[in-house]
Amino acid sequence: IYCGAPFCLLTLLLPPHSPGAPISPAEPISQAYSLALYMQKNTSTLLQTYLQYQGSPFSDPGFSAPELQLSSLPPAAVSFKTWHALDDGERLGHAQGAFLALTQHLQLVGDDQRDLNPGSPILLTQLGAARLRAQGLLGNMAAIMTALGLPIPPEEDTLGVVPFGASAFERKCRGYVVTREYGHWTDRAVRDLALLKAKYPG
Repeated sequence: IYCGAPFCLLTLLLPPHSPGAPISPAEPISQAYSLALYMQKNTSTLLQTYLQYQGSPFSDPGFSAPELQLSSLPPAAVSFKTWHALDDGERLGHAQGAFLALTQHLQLVGDDQRDLNPGSPILLTQLGAARLRAQGLLGNMAAIMTALGLPIPPEEDTLGVVPFGASAFERKCRGYVVTREYGHWTDRAVRDLALLKAKYPG
């Protein structure tokens, strides 16, 4: 799916429906799945653009630091056995919490990059677009949970107290983890939603 205009993107986010009309879970699941697939096509580009602007060692060929994690951002990695044992509510709840955290973290990374790389409009635009899509997927997941009669988790401040005195290198590391996990969580969301799509066919 290619959509250049923000209006086109918004059509993927929340389908219109009249108040009081019964909601079939198939429709919001399909909308969310389409958006997640669209997001998935852009995650590697975002990560590579981010690394390119940070300088060495981040921009070095083959850079990877899987050991870097953030306590404020849940890692997407989970064993297949554990993932498969989750019920619909648990699976959606985990994704909801992760993308809520990601929207907040992407805002922080964007602020960091405006300071560290003010002459990088391409990166700043990609970070802003990723945040918008994460917010859109949050809305879609809330619609799915409503349709399935599941409680929607309350919004939380996932960042807590941010160390604003963090060094440039620490902020670059933080941004790397956020853009990497955004990709991993998008991959996981596609898998989650494919399972739901098969369970609730339209």
